[in-house]
Amino acid sequence: MAGSEAAWALAQAGVPALLHEMRPLRGTEAHQTDLLGELVCSNSFRSDDHETNAVGVLHEEMRRAGSLQMSCAAVARTPAGGALAVDREMFAAEMTRRLEEHPLITIVREEVSTIPPADWDSVIIATGPLTSASLAEAIGRLTGEESLAFFDAIAPIVHADSVDMSKAWFQSRYDKGETLEEQRAYLNCPMDRAQYEAFIDALIEAPKTEFKDWEKDTPYFEGCLPIEVMAERGRETLRFGPMKPVGLTNPHNPEVKPHAIVQLRQDNKLGTLFNLVGFQTKLKYGAQKEVFQRIPGLENAEFARLGGIHRNTFLNSPKLLDPTLRLKADMRLRFAGQVTGVEGYVESAAMGILAGRFAAAERLGRPLTPPPPQTAFGALLNHITTGADATSFQPMNVNFGLFPPLEEVARKGRKGKRDRARAYAERALTSCDAWLQASGPAPEADAP
Repeated sequence: MAGSEAAWALAQAGVPALLHEMRPLRGTEAHQTDLLGELVCSNSFRSDDHETNAVGVLHEEMRRAGSLQMSCAAVARTPAGGALAVDREMFAAEMTRRLEEHPLITIVREEVSTIPPADWDSVIIATGPLTSASLAEAIGRLTGEESLAFFDAIAPIVHADSVDMSKAWFQSRYDKGETLEEQRAYLNCPMDRAQYEAFIDALIEAPKTEFKDWEKDTPYFEGCLPIEVMAERGRETLRFGPMKPVGLTNPHNPEVKPHAIVQLRQDNKLGTLFNLVGFQTKLKYGAQKEVFQRIPGLENAEFARLGGIHRNTFLNSPKLLDPTLRLKADMRLRFAGQVTGVEGYVESAAMGILAGRFAAAERLGRPLTPPPPQTAFGALLNHITTGADATSFQPMNVNFGLFPPLEEVARKGRKGKRDRARAYAERALTSCDAWLQASGPAPEADAP
């Protein structure tokens, strides 16, 4: 995602870009295709609310900066209430097509297994969370740092026509969305107390994937915990997490409030596939079917893809990178995407945009001006390069906690959480517009 955005930003600025992709010559533990925009964890880019939500603000800043991801998402968008979700295959095919057809982008299908030679004078390493072992080792030797790592899990996907609609129903939480289609973007499966308690027991007791010896001390990322790990932390954890029974009314039994609710989100444009929200898992395949078919409405569910788990790698960026994402140990190298310690497709793509813009400005002899910290771009960049504590650095999604505090004038009259969020969003987009104008007009994201 980040590499694609970086190449696009360079090319749209008039700078030729050579994009290296090792697939299909060498695959990964999570990818299934050779497409350049393949999504492997979720089809959702999360909230698209740019007025009160930090990730929605980042969406809007990316659109204004000419983001390839956001433009392709508009083509492949599927109903998801207030979230931005896409048809996976359509999105990846569209991104690949635009990159392949751009006259200033050359795609080379080969693995780069070590630090590029010195005659590669401007390099962006955007290898993502699944950096090959050989390249990760080479980066470690160059930086003198051991790469940090964590496990990331994938949620299963079911065929929509295998869901029992006499028990499930369509509704977005709190009926979010402007259209009826968006307000009905999620499938909901209710549980009473007895069903929930039995489900928790089954999750905890089910056989899990065994890790290799070298993997056993690798921590999970807190923002994407396997469902069974959450269950092990307390029997009520899931009821206050992905299975919270709020904002929804069961039309099959409106008088009885469910004890817990499992939500499924549309995964493709046709609406034939749905993924289990928050149900990323490391359960063995046979156990997944047995446990998840305990969910009311999914007793006869057919799975298009079962969940899985893979090991992610990221840099200690606050120690290793400068404010324009250059590696301090070798300033011709920039890093972008999830390998820098941002978490999520959107955040990864945003760092790709910045790396591409920085590299283009450097090549064209223009000032290298990072975005202001008041913007979502700048808040993320500042966090991973200077704002986080290098001794305890962990991957981070964009959130208003990364933004500088509101000035007194902005706080005035903003008493509630939503009002404060709106003030953060307004300030961010105003600052982003000023930064983009000062650094030159943003290119259109449509392919030439």
